[in-house]
Amino acid sequence: MSDEARRRLEDLLNREVAAALSLAQILAAERAALTGDSPEAVHEKAAEKLSLLGNIEAMETERRALWSTDAGLGEIVAARWRALLDVMARCRIANEVNGYIIHIRQNQIRQLLDIVRGSATVTYGPQGKTFARTPRALARA
Repeated sequence: MSDEARRRLEDLLNREVAAALSLAQILAAERAALTGDSPEAVHEKAAEKLSLLGNIEAMETERRALWSTDAGLGEIVAARWRALLDVMARCRIANEVNGYIIHIRQNQIRQLLDIVRGSATVTYGPQGKTFARTPRALARA
């Protein structure tokens, strides 16, 4: 690998690591928004996340174009690569947690809507068995 190509690849990996760290921060902010009560904040963080993911994907395409199979990457580039993989793994886990939070919130909203509509709810009896119970509707149109 030429010195110029190695320098460009090192620079690109530095930018990818910085973008991945930004993604980690956005995912943390998205988690906070998901547990809050502002749908606008959730939407904003999701849009930021998608935009940044687009940038990361573009950098990955550029990196693949620079990649050379003729020579080794060198220790500096390999260290940056490992750092990038580490940050992206943490981002994947954070994104999975956020997805789990979304799933729980959807179930909570569904249960609340069932209560308001007076639909049958599933509860547990003294023996731990489930049964459906139809409560009175809180509101009627």
